[in-house]
Amino acid sequence: MMRHQKFMAAAAASALALTLAACNDDGGTTDGDDTPDTTDTDTDTDTDTDTDEGDDGAAPEELTELEIVGFQHPSLGAFLPSVIMAEGFDEEHGLDITFVERPPDVYNQEFTVGQYQIGASGSLMSEARRLDQGVDVVYLFNVHDYWGGLVSTTDEITDITDLEGHTLSGATSSTNYAMFLWFAQAAGVNMDNVGVEVHDTGALGSQAQTGRTDAVQLWEPAYANLMSQELDNVTDIPLPFELWEEEFGTSDIPFLGVAVHRAWLDDHADEAEALQRVYEDAAEWTLANPEAAAEIIAEAMGSDNVEALTGLIADNDRLGLNVRPASEIEEGIQAVFDAGVDIDYFDTAPSLTLIPEN
Repeated sequence: MMRHQKFMAAAAASALALTLAACNDDGGTTDGDDTPDTTDTDTDTDTDTDTDEGDDGAAPEELTELEIVGFQHPSLGAFLPSVIMAEGFDEEHGLDITFVERPPDVYNQEFTVGQYQIGASGSLMSEARRLDQGVDVVYLFNVHDYWGGLVSTTDEITDITDLEGHTLSGATSSTNYAMFLWFAQAAGVNMDNVGVEVHDTGALGSQAQTGRTDAVQLWEPAYANLMSQELDNVTDIPLPFELWEEEFGTSDIPFLGVAVHRAWLDDHADEAEALQRVYEDAAEWTLANPEAAAEIIAEAMGSDNVEALTGLIADNDRLGLNVRPASEIEEGIQAVFDAGVDIDYFDTAPSLTLIPEN
């Protein structure tokens, strides 16, 4: 309980800074798109050491303090941080982590300029764009593989190839939608013939519920929440994930992970390794205890839909929880970059220097 209170207090204490930053921001997008083109400035506020003595006079084990910025709930990037804080996985590896929640646009601004050296909501495509803009960041490790959903609200759409001539709601500036575009194009869909309506991520569920458009592109946890309602007018339309391996020769689709500024990594390699172990342990515990993890995440989200979250975690196909160092998934990272070129997200494939060892 103490850890949970600390997590919430950190977010509350930063509310004023969040408001001021948001007032000066040109806007941002979900999943870390369109990062501001600003200069990286280092700060020394991320790491410190707790050396207070315990009540018995004996010096306690020293914990290295880390401040990590991430998307606020219900983003996937906030799932494991909630589990880490509730279960104390950071302390087990000598760390004392404070997670600071931000909306996507403020997250991008503050991580880009180096106000925070560690980002818990690093979309692979966004970090590549950030690197291209001259911000020296690295994709430290992957946390979630890509999964995107498509639902139909009309009997006229039973396959992704039926989208042409119909309307589609999507958060078009998100990297999840960008990846969806690759699968649609790979399946032969001409998106110029689809009437795309732009909506914020929070509105996508209601678009499906009301059937205002013929189809809706969305992802987790919104998809699980929507489908748990068992609406008669909403039908799942699977994406053709088999086309990915046919095209790129790998089934890996790394998507969301932890990114850090390279200068921080150069000075804190031990802390970076410990941070990865924290995430690995939290992921393993979450998958082994889906109901307990769902209760933690639901409380942090302010949601009472524990059953839907439990199913999402237990299945894991759509959650894609898969913590791996970037160095182990280089082929998958290259595939994502090539896909980005295919859909004109990138002009040319980004440099693999985004991987720490490269």
